[in-house]
Amino acid sequence: MDIVMEQEQSREVEDFLKGLGLETDSGVEFTLSLRENGKVCACGSLDGNVIKGIGVDPAMQGQGLSEQLMTHLRREAFARGHRQLFVYTKPVNEILFRGLGFYPVAATGKALLLESTRGGLGKYLESLEKHPGNNGAVVMNCSPFTLGHRYLIEQAGKECNWLYVFVLAEEKGMFRAADRLEMVKRGCADLKNVSVHSTEGYLISNATFPTYFLKDRTQGNQISCQLDIEIFAGRVAPALNLVKRFVGTEPLDPVTCAYNEALKQQLPRRGIEVREVVRRELDAAPISASRVRKAIEAGQWETVRQLTPQTTYEYLRTMIGG
Repeated sequence: MDIVMEQEQSREVEDFLKGLGLETDSGVEFTLSLRENGKVCACGSLDGNVIKGIGVDPAMQGQGLSEQLMTHLRREAFARGHRQLFVYTKPVNEILFRGLGFYPVAATGKALLLESTRGGLGKYLESLEKHPGNNGAVVMNCSPFTLGHRYLIEQAGKECNWLYVFVLAEEKGMFRAADRLEMVKRGCADLKNVSVHSTEGYLISNATFPTYFLKDRTQGNQISCQLDIEIFAGRVAPALNLVKRFVGTEPLDPVTCAYNEALKQQLPRRGIEVREVVRRELDAAPISASRVRKAIEAGQWETVRQLTPQTTYEYLRTMIGG
């Protein structure tokens, strides 16, 4: 059995997945396939620390190909610096992935999230500082951290005993996850009832949620949202005494707008109030991270200064220069 490693999914892998009723995923950054006489027998891909595109030829099931595939993918992920891995799949595949050393985190009717560390979510929640009283949370990407983000956090902090700010851990876009997290920490350092944490992959982003196993890929955003709500309401909120989740108004991104509407409809049923804060504006336009990124690309550093806290501006000038 030959092992073929590629940075993207080849046509052979794409055709193999289609033959299994699966779709390709444009977000993958590494693909591994097991081949016999040039024919793909099994394949899998990595998108950061998320395993995607797992498929095994039905005629060769029971021959240990899944185990071989996962061993090689784990080795590659480890070499890339990933210690914790995640798999999204259909709930019917739970037993298969349990046998490959993965453990369920949360599930909906159409999707299941598993992790490579037993009890990893519980350990993550135990590591977070605990505060009594009625607490709140904000989940952000912050690419980069703007005055709009800062305003939302300030307003949210006034309405709860303690505010947990969670920064998505995905490695997508202009800024690394570590840089985004650091900018938020510096920008909130003076707020006395606020703590900033990486999501460590446990709160889900549309950017990393795979759709290869869905019959209707247009449902991807909806299903990822449902899975995220299940993790937040079922595990995160009870552990941290969270009774409020804060979001900003979203006039620009229809996906985020729909996500916020789902939060407003469903979280109150789980005992969590959703508070929407009107987005801060500058020059009659919403302050947004995309606006800051455009200014950076255009070398308009005075605009960047106007749209970001001083801590973010200084961090960006040091990191990017100019």
